[in-house]
Amino acid sequence: MIPRILIVDDEAPARARLTTLLSDIEAECPHQLVGEAEQAQQALDRIAELSPDVVLLDVQMPGMTGIELAAHLAQHRETSPAIVFVTAYDEYALKAFEVHALDYLMKPVRAARLADAIRRVVALRQSAGMQKQAIADAATSQAPRRHFSVQERGRLLLVPVTDVLYLKAEAKYVTLRTREREYLIESALSALEQEFAAQFIRVHRNALVARDAIVGVERGVQMADAEEESDGKSQESWQVMLRGIDDRLPISRRQWPAVKALVR
Repeated sequence: MIPRILIVDDEAPARARLTTLLSDIEAECPHQLVGEAEQAQQALDRIAELSPDVVLLDVQMPGMTGIELAAHLAQHRETSPAIVFVTAYDEYALKAFEVHALDYLMKPVRAARLADAIRRVVALRQSAGMQKQAIADAATSQAPRRHFSVQERGRLLLVPVTDVLYLKAEAKYVTLRTREREYLIESALSALEQEFAAQFIRVHRNALVARDAIVGVERGVQMADAEEESDGKSQESWQVMLRGIDDRLPISRRQWPAVKALVR
């Protein structure tokens, strides 16, 4: 990573001095000086325009101080540049770190000290990048499976998720129904619902149906059960129709709105 640097100081000689120092350390500490700003508002405009990785920031400036500017940027820490204060005043050091400054350099700045500060920025940005990649990799590793694993007669069978038309809970097992046959797996229907939410929709407390397998719904009669709020008598209900098989699965009143929206 070659850091992009913005200098913010209201004094031209101070900006020139930092420019010279940056030039002196370029070989040992590669970087790109992308611009300068004389005061806070101009700095905000330049940051939005140039997206620097590091801002070398003075404390005492007309209008908004460097501390105030850093506090503003700290509200957007994930996207804002690293702040390295460069100042002649040591009494602002505590406030500087309260607004999450990465370093605090005293004028006149030594070249070696400036190089160290820039290298710290590079190390932290690379570490943050690795952390984000690790999080992304973890999310990828937790993506839904493409196959169900089925233990059957001493063998391990892999059933493609796309072949499964519905999942139905029965006692401690879940039945996987494809067009050709049924399989049994030991799993919790609620866990499967969470893992395969994009592929399956719950139609009843004991059944999930593949969204792309639903071809329609039809009226049916089912006995009221614990999921339904009724007097226990038979009542008119709806059943889901599935592609390629004659099975009909009841749709509970609780799940009917979601299923109805899907088949419209």
